[in-house]
Amino acid sequence: MTAPLVVPQKPMTTVPAPKKPGRLWRRPDRASIATRSMLVGSIAVGLLAASILDIGVVGAAYLIVGIGVLAVVGILTPPRLTPVQWAACVGALALLGVAAVRGAGWLAFMCIVAAWVVFTGVLVGGRTWTGIVAGTVMPWRAAFRVLRFARRRNPRAGNTPRIPTLRLVAVSAVSITLLLIFGSLFVSADPEFAKIFGGAPSVRVDEPIGRLVIGALVAFVTLSAVYLRRRTPRVDALAPKPSVPLPLWEWAVPLAVLNILFLGFVAVQLKTLFGGDEHVQVTDGLTYANYARQGFWQLMAVTVLTLVVIAVAVRRVDRGDRRSRNLAQGLLGALCAFSLVIVASAVHRMWLYENQYGFTRLRVSVFAAELLLGVVFILLIAAGVRMSGKWLPIGVLTTAVVGLLAFAVFNPDAYIAEKNVQRFEDGKSIDTLYLSTLSADAVPALDRLPEPQRTQTLHFLQQELLGSEDSWWEFNSSRERAREILAG
Repeated sequence: MTAPLVVPQKPMTTVPAPKKPGRLWRRPDRASIATRSMLVGSIAVGLLAASILDIGVVGAAYLIVGIGVLAVVGILTPPRLTPVQWAACVGALALLGVAAVRGAGWLAFMCIVAAWVVFTGVLVGGRTWTGIVAGTVMPWRAAFRVLRFARRRNPRAGNTPRIPTLRLVAVSAVSITLLLIFGSLFVSADPEFAKIFGGAPSVRVDEPIGRLVIGALVAFVTLSAVYLRRRTPRVDALAPKPSVPLPLWEWAVPLAVLNILFLGFVAVQLKTLFGGDEHVQVTDGLTYANYARQGFWQLMAVTVLTLVVIAVAVRRVDRGDRRSRNLAQGLLGALCAFSLVIVASAVHRMWLYENQYGFTRLRVSVFAAELLLGVVFILLIAAGVRMSGKWLPIGVLTTAVVGLLAFAVFNPDAYIAEKNVQRFEDGKSIDTLYLSTLSADAVPALDRLPEPQRTQTLHFLQQELLGSEDSWWEFNSSRERAREILAG
């Protein structure tokens, strides 16, 4: 019998499964266990915030609480922060420190929001626009994960007795409530006892409820920051995938048409854009209001829409094709250059309008925003040289933070008061009702006004500042200087 013919077969090879898209949250590991130092540190910062932080008072308490949060996150929580992360944390503290220097609540609010963006960026490390935006909401999105994180314990602890987290929080809440209620009553009842606390002002009995909420919120945010440091989410995984490149002519034609429009506008309207006083005076029916205010908002809309057009176009360019890349560099670079001219024109118009009608917070803030947009266009040109903008989100965020700190150093309320007082000294009208709404930053300039304008602008500030005193944690250098001027 003939043996059956056996045909050798190739060994079966396993085809690797396609990679799954990146997970937002890392898998649970030892980093999912909260240590006692993390819990105690978070609760301590919450108690500190409940004791000194009043969201209605612009003062040093924001900086003190920020330092406490950073101590828990940067010192008690591994891994160690990198030098770049420490530099970003210093920037966040500098933003919080504005509340201890400037009296303008609106400026302090902007700086606190910016500090939150910077701090969450340190926690999650987002490098894309989507990652940076998503990072700002991660402490709230991880709320249930943080609760589980706080309840877990290290199994190697043996028979060491453990204090349940919920009981620890409850005992802390009851303790701080009793301390605030009875302490406030004792402080209000005896001035000698109040001196022990540095002359602390009387506290209403209903305030402990609000302070308890603030303390609990700060403690939760601190513990959330600890959790995000231990289990950093991959927020950049939420960023949209690269778009399919379009054929060259489909994106080049619209960009070319837009460049031609920009070129024609700049060329024909060159005299109008930078005509200034002479153009307004020789043109019939044209006023400063029509020339500066209306034209400014239109030109600002052009700059913002141009950024949107550039963002969409960059995603549709085939960067692997040399011809497409070179053409995109030329068209987008020209568009950015024309936009810089538009920005310069808008800034010039607003400057003329302010000098003619006076300075306000809105006008000064929008003026500063236009300058920031001009810097953004310069960054876009720098990114377009190599058609690589991976660094652009962090670069723009850093520029915005530096610009906001510079704006705080600039002291907008003091500048507004100074310019309006100068206009009044030059014989022009003055809006005392509006100037009376400025913060303590404006007191040194407004104090130079003659009567009755001085009293009209400083009446409300005088009642507010001389009728109360700040505790050491509410210190604000602008308010202290204003009190000295008004008392003198």
